[in-house]
Parts: sequence; C-alpha cells; structure tokens
Amino acid sequence: MSVQLNPTEKTRLKRLPKRGHFDRHTIYPILDEAFICHVGFAIEGQPYVIPTGFARIDDDLYIHGSAASRMLRNLASGIDVCVTVTLIDGLVLARSAFHHSMNYRSVVILGKAELVTDFDDKNRALEAFTEHIIPGRWAEVRWPTELELKATSVLKLPIDEASAKIRTGGPIDDDEDYTMNVWAGVIPLSLHAAAPINDEKLTDGIRVPDYVSNHSQNRES
Repeated sequence: MSVQLNPTEKTRLKRLPKRGHFDRHTIYPILDEAFICHVGFAIEGQPYVIPTGFARIDDDLYIHGSAASRMLRNLASGIDVCVTVTLIDGLVLARSAFHHSMNYRSVVILGKAELVTDFDDKNRALEAFTEHIIPGRWAEVRWPTELELKATSVLKLPIDEASAKIRTGGPIDDDEDYTMNVWAGVIPLSLHAAAPINDEKLTDGIRVPDYVSNHSQNRES
C-alpha cells in the first residue's frame, strides 16, 4: 500500500491548500490519538452525522455498534460515507476578531464501508477497539461471547480516499494591527487523563493496573 494518497476532487483542499496532507505518516497518528470520529451519511435525502468510537488496523478504519443500529445497517448497504476526526491543540487569539482561529489536526475519510462477517476478523476488530481506548486492556478482560459477537456489527472502511488538514503556530494579523495594544498568542489545549476512580462494586484488594495508572504516558509514547 502506497504511503502517499492521491488527492481527489473530493479530498483536495480548495481553501488554504498548504495545510493539506495526503500521506499516511501524517494521517494515521491523528487517527490513533483520537477517541471519537463523526460518521456522516445520508438516507433518502436526510443527512446524519453520528459520533462513535473507532479503531484503525493497518490501512482500514473500523466502527462498530449494535446489529440493530440504523446507521450500521445503512452503511453496510454500500452508501457513501464521510468519517471525520478532529483534535484541537490550541486557541489562537489574534489582535482582530476576524483572525482568531484554532490550532488543530483533522482527518477526513471518504468511501464505502464493508460489513465484517468473519468471526476472527470481528474479534480482531473488537480487540483493536479495546486497545485503542487503552493499550493492555484486552489481555485482562473477558472476551466477547459468540452471542455478543452476533449482536454486534463491525464495519470496515478502507483509508484510501483521505486527507489531513493541520494548523499550527500563532495568529496571523493584518500588518496594520501588529502595533495594537492588544495581547495576542496561543492558549495550548490538550487532553489529560486524571487519576482513575475505582468502580463502586470493585472487589477488595484489586489494585489499579499499571497500564491504567500510566494511561496518559502510554498515550503520549
């Protein structure tokens, strides 16, 4: 699989094209850092955008949910889908209201999703979902039963038609505004894991695993 994706008319950036990236080395780390994607699709002319969890395995994106899910049933029929992921890295405060912005990393994936029916492939996808949330968890928990797998639909979307868009740096003001007596700069934003909280029904004596207590470090490594 080629590292560089070929821009299409649907993924090529019309505005600020210099912020566009079409290589997997840029796209995949953004996907791997995010927890939520938004799935866009249309049914009989009515558009929907649904937030959901996801995971990546190699060059495919996976989403899952109840087998009764209207979204998954329709996506499995082969309709067009647009999946987006966005990470916000900072608030950019300019001297003028017009030039305020945000630093961000985003990915858009277009295509058609395919229903995963093979038992082993579904199980592998569910492992990827669990490990995407927190690495090391799958080996410790109870794995899905056959009944649970039957009640779950898993869809695979190839990451073939995709692009990333990234903004970094400080504000870009008009030349005449740089002498204004107004503070300008960036407020950095990041997602941090706080101290874990035990379940109220946790059996006495069960300690917090290292992969849980060190979760924030695991995500950054």
